[in-house]
Amino acid sequence: MTDLEMLSYVDHTQLKAIATWEDIEELCKEAVEYKTASVCIPPCYISRVHENFPGLNICTVVGFPLGYSVTESKVLETKKAIEDGASEVDMVVNISDVKNGDYDKVEKEIAELKKAAGENILKVIIEACYLTEEEKIAMCKAVTAAGADYIKTSTGFGTGGATLEDIELFKNHIGPDVKIKAAGGVRTLEDLRAYIEAGCSRVGASAAVKLAAQKENAVSGK
Repeated sequence: MTDLEMLSYVDHTQLKAIATWEDIEELCKEAVEYKTASVCIPPCYISRVHENFPGLNICTVVGFPLGYSVTESKVLETKKAIEDGASEVDMVVNISDVKNGDYDKVEKEIAELKKAAGENILKVIIEACYLTEEEKIAMCKAVTAAGADYIKTSTGFGTGGATLEDIELFKNHIGPDVKIKAAGGVRTLEDLRAYIEAGCSRVGASAAVKLAAQKENAVSGK
């Protein structure tokens, strides 16, 4: 797989609090040109991107980045995001509930958001940097039982991002219908390749497109 081909696994991401429309517009143009899996953007930009880039696959975030919004708020966020034009939602679990061992409550919340998302893709961010191995395994089981489409390592805003060790752990404990997304700290093309080869169907990254484009231009002498 070439560097450019790897971009088909990338959720091209811009989630900074200070992201301007110019930032988002550039992200979307790059996503179209390099055929990334999606753009992952703040909810406030969904409708504008949907209007200006018809056909572009839009991913957004819910309960982001801390996860402790009440379930009812997350459900409303999910429904509004899809109404505005998103087709993929990356939700953050209630990490406090996980740390309290309220795994059934977390599973129920995930199921509620999957119901709200319907046929659209729901990815569940467990923020693995804050969890013990036991808690990570419990989240693998909750994500599977709730019917979500993906388990995702990180928000990129926590104390740590994706690790290959977590990917291996997920593979051993998720159900056959759950895919894996790595995010946070994927800063090089070597990182991107490693996570894809480890079994990730998606990788959240903000720099992969520019790195692949620069490398391609260098090789072609542009």
